[in-house]
Amino acid sequence: MLWQKHDEKLIRDGFRKILSKIFILPNGQKKDFEIKKEGDVVCVVPVTKKEKIILAKQFRPGLEKIFLELPGGGVEQDETPEMAVKRELLEETGYVGQVEFVCTIPICAYSTGRRHVFVATECEKVGEQKLDDSEFAEVVFMTLGDFRNHLREGQLTDVNVGYLGLDFLNLL
Repeated sequence: MLWQKHDEKLIRDGFRKILSKIFILPNGQKKDFEIKKEGDVVCVVPVTKKEKIILAKQFRPGLEKIFLELPGGGVEQDETPEMAVKRELLEETGYVGQVEFVCTIPICAYSTGRRHVFVATECEKVGEQKLDDSEFAEVVFMTLGDFRNHLREGQLTDVNVGYLGLDFLNLL
C-alpha cells in the first residue's frame, strides 16, 4: 500500500493555510487532497486541588456555537510544548499546576499539525486571564462526573484529549 507524493503546493495563505497534495495511489490513480497546513498545538486537562476540571467557555466559529473547552493553543517559535501548555493554561484561565506530558497525537488526518496532550494537577489560581484580542473566554469549573458526561456527549472539540488525560490520571 505505497502512496507516492506527486506534487505539493500552497493554495491558500490566510488565517488557515491550505496545501494541495497530489498523490499517486496504489492503483495508479492520481488524487488531489486539500490539507490544513498547521503547526503544533497543546491541550491540557487541568484539575484543581478539589478535583474540579477547569474549562474555557468560548464561541467556536466553525460550528457557530459556544463550547466548554479544555485550555490550549499554538506552540510558538522557540517554545517547547511544555512551555506552551504552561503559558496557555495561565493565559486562558489564570491557573497554574503540576504539568505532565501524556502523549502526542495527530490533529486530524488532513492536517500537518500535531497535538501535544498534557494534564495539570493541583491547579490553583495565581492571576487573571490574559487573552489575545480575538479571544473571549470565561473560566468555568466542572465536577469530574459532569466532565465525564461532557466527554460522552461529545460537547467539546478535544474529546480525545479529555479521554487521554483522564485515562493518564486513572480518573476514567
